[in-house]
This record gives sequence, C-alpha cells and structure tokens, in this order.
Amino acid sequence: MADQKNAELGKVEEKKRKTSPAEFFSQVKAETNKIVWPTREETVRTAIFVFIFMIILSLFFLAIDSAFGAVVRGLIGLLQ
Repeated sequence: MADQKNAELGKVEEKKRKTSPAEFFSQVKAETNKIVWPTREETVRTAIFVFIFMIILSLFFLAIDSAFGAVVRGLIGLLQ
C-alpha cells in the first residue's frame, strides 16, 4: 500500500516538471499569438449593447426599489 502511494507521488512529480524562464516566455509568446482581437465594429457594437442593457437594468432596479420603498412606507404608515 505504501509502495502504491510512493508510485503515485512519483507520477505527480513527473507531471510537475519545472519550466525554465526561456521556455515560459516562449510558451507565453505562443499563447499570445493565438489571441484574436475584435474588430472596431465588433467593439462598438458590444459597447452599445452593454450601454443599452445597463439602461434597461437600471430602470428595472429603479422600479423594484420604488415598489419595495412604497411597500415599506405603507407598512410603516400602518404601524403609526
């Protein structure tokens, strides 16, 4: 049983091989070359969508907050 645990630890240590700084930067460069940046049109379209969605959500939460405020004011009015 102890031999099995030692064998498993050996496998884990093999997987956790340390990379050199040069190899690390090489891997970073390879990964950054895979990045696909959005076009200007896509960025503008997304920004407009976010702005519209923000307006809709702010109005929704304003309505919910106003409704809860009215309910609380009504309940406080009943207690007085």
